[in-house]
Amino acid sequence: MSDERDATKVVQAGRKPEWTQGIVNPPVWRASTILYDSVAELRARGAADTHHKLFYGRRGTPTQWSLADALTELEPGAEATLLYPSGVAAIAAALLAVLAPGDQLLLADNAYDPTRNLANGLLKRFGIETVFYDPLIGAGIAGLCTERTRAIFMESPGSLTFEVQDIPAIVAVAKARGITTLLDNTWATPLLLPAIPLGIDYSILACTKYVVGHSDVMLGSVTAAAGQYQRLRATTYQLGQTASPDDAWLGARGLRTMAVRLDQHGRSARKIAEWLTGRPEVARVLHPALPDCPGHETFVRDFRGASGLFSFVLNGGDEAARAALIDGLQHFGIGYSWGGYESLAIPVDPQHHRTATKWEAEGPLVRLQIGLEDADDLIADLEAGLARFAKARG
Repeated sequence: MSDERDATKVVQAGRKPEWTQGIVNPPVWRASTILYDSVAELRARGAADTHHKLFYGRRGTPTQWSLADALTELEPGAEATLLYPSGVAAIAAALLAVLAPGDQLLLADNAYDPTRNLANGLLKRFGIETVFYDPLIGAGIAGLCTERTRAIFMESPGSLTFEVQDIPAIVAVAKARGITTLLDNTWATPLLLPAIPLGIDYSILACTKYVVGHSDVMLGSVTAAAGQYQRLRATTYQLGQTASPDDAWLGARGLRTMAVRLDQHGRSARKIAEWLTGRPEVARVLHPALPDCPGHETFVRDFRGASGLFSFVLNGGDEAARAALIDGLQHFGIGYSWGGYESLAIPVDPQHHRTATKWEAEGPLVRLQIGLEDADDLIADLEAGLARFAKARG
């Protein structure tokens, strides 16, 4: 299926006949214990490679394998994918697979806060040093690499401030030094940014977002490049990480419509972002497809399109004025996460989550997740919200 286009892959991938047994959707295989016909068979199965073979429920069933295979299919050149109970669990497993006490991790300063907490908490306790770097550093990251640097973690674009990293330049530095590269690719998914062909060793998704698409499942994945899978698999099994077959089934169900949903998210978000650029209450719009967003040229070069998450900086005002905007919105929920069918708006404060770079802005920041509602209805809602903001700001 490697020659098929992505919209076809998300519909057809992972549906092997032996797993579907003639049913359109692979069934939910729930299992802990797997029964064998004899002691000899039990011992033989345990001594052999159990990849995609029933052994024990924690190693998976066709339900999990179906989704994992489909995600692998979306990353040309990838070896295999493993599933996790959340995106954070996927990030943790990938980092623990490649780092050991005494190692150094280079982590983008715009990274998702739970990733920072993992680095400053668990990894630090294990004797792993984290050095945060400017996400726009590009090839300049060579100046931060030491003999102890074992991994470089990227998030592009950053999920609060949306800087786009020069992934090929960073990968080139890493490969020249034998350093493992990891990318949180949740914003773009492999449909908008195939990461493995760019040289990334581990492409990580919070499948909770666009893969699931319905705000009802926690799920994560790590897709490994050729030669990188075995150590990830070993670490994952040692940690006892596994994803529920019911959650995997819902993830696979969401995947089948991800291409059309992403297209709608992206078109609506672009329309709304461009509308916001003309508003006097807005100082800046941080959307990678817009020319003023940091790293826009890199976005145009590397990405196939944009998804539905972006931020905008208010022109002055304080916390109360920002809250007046958000609290009165009718079509935007107030809540964490994104990638579902519904629109969301939250206040974000990047200044509290930076160490290598300094966040300075003309006013407070608002992050929008643009769902599948009509874009004009969302614009009307935001217009009323900006009027409330202007009144509260004075």
